[in-house]
Amino acid sequence: MIRLRPLVLAAVAASLAWIAAPHCAAAIPPPMRGLRDSLRSLARSSDANVGIAVEDLATGAVTGYNLNRSMPAASTIKIPVMVEVFRQMARGRFTLTHVMHLREVDRDYGSGDLAYAPLGTPVTVKRLLSEMIDVSDNTAANMLIRLVGRQRINAAMQAYGCHHTYLRTAIRTNVSSVETNLRTTPLDMLTLLVRMARGKLVDTWSSHAMLEILAHQEIDTLLPEPLPDGTTIAHKTGSLHDVMADVGIVYEPGAPFAIAAMTSGLPDPQLGRDIVRQASLLSFDAMARLAEVRASLGLPNRLAEIITPAAIPEAPDVRYWTGQALAVGSGG
Repeated sequence: MIRLRPLVLAAVAASLAWIAAPHCAAAIPPPMRGLRDSLRSLARSSDANVGIAVEDLATGAVTGYNLNRSMPAASTIKIPVMVEVFRQMARGRFTLTHVMHLREVDRDYGSGDLAYAPLGTPVTVKRLLSEMIDVSDNTAANMLIRLVGRQRINAAMQAYGCHHTYLRTAIRTNVSSVETNLRTTPLDMLTLLVRMARGKLVDTWSSHAMLEILAHQEIDTLLPEPLPDGTTIAHKTGSLHDVMADVGIVYEPGAPFAIAAMTSGLPDPQLGRDIVRQASLLSFDAMARLAEVRASLGLPNRLAEIITPAAIPEAPDVRYWTGQALAVGSGG
């Protein structure tokens, strides 16, 4: 006989009611409804602008607070830049070993050391991707933006349904630039992350490669901070002036989820850190409860679709890549 704890029994009963109800956008599992309420309370109790989006990757259920609120992207905008780099590689325009040379226009003295390198310094696309994501080097990002074109990045975001994500300029670390020129929403970031987690962002190889880069993020003081030691997370932070954000995929066994936690208008950076960390832990706990309910009921899930970070293999040759990669807007 299967014996369940009282709290689990209550969750099971509520979940059975959820299953029986007509499925619509508002129909989400009870643990996700509890998470929604907790995130709302967290956001409303703070003196800041807050937007959070969370998706349970096993069921596709989404919840959050201010999911569609336009927010300063800060360095999370580097995910769209990376996506367009891989899109153009998939179409044979260049490879990871392609070399670019540093120009004065690329320099930004925010994060990273590349801005201090001599003019003309040669850097491969592979290294630029790593520097841009893992240490958030703004100069590396600007070199890649110059390579692929800002308008093409914006067009790709539109094609993926990320209608509120855009770059109006290269990346510059001044307040007006951060507030007005680099924008996104929690739901737009979630859209990119979920497609990546399912191997459908550009193509499966590119999704794997992008996840591997994100998994080497060196700034682990936000989303990963409150999670158990050893938890795998592929993510990208963004922090500058009164903005603090972290977006990523948490690979808890049996309970993986994607999360975008964004704050702005912060009176103190520590408030932003606290909000992002609390959102991370609340989501982690809710996903664990939901996984327990799913297992108890034997509900179907989509866990088999989820891909994980892995060492970047040799890229497919162009003939394979252009023949197999899905077109943007229909999966790629």
